[in-house]
Amino acid sequence: MQVIHHPRAAWDMARVIAGAVPDDQLFDWLRAELGALFGPATEAALTATRDRLRRAGDARLPVESGLWRVKLEDALRERPEHAAELATLTATARGLLQARRP
Repeated sequence: MQVIHHPRAAWDMARVIAGAVPDDQLFDWLRAELGALFGPATEAALTATRDRLRRAGDARLPVESGLWRVKLEDALRERPEHAAELATLTATARGLLQARRP
């Protein structure tokens, strides 16, 4: 059985979320997947994150990444059984993100 370090899993996904914002198709897919995992409030929060980043630009990326690290850590505290699925989703999304970059 693999042990997943929850803070690391949360941080890795937070970075993927920030990186996916400019790609509407990838972001929408990721938002739906995270919503399925953690609920509709997560989907709404991701939409708000995308909107803030589009208004404020890249200067806000570290703030949004930090917010998502905390949100995801809290979610994993409440639902630790989702850690493996989050780690798998992160790896998949990271691969898609890298494949889409020029």
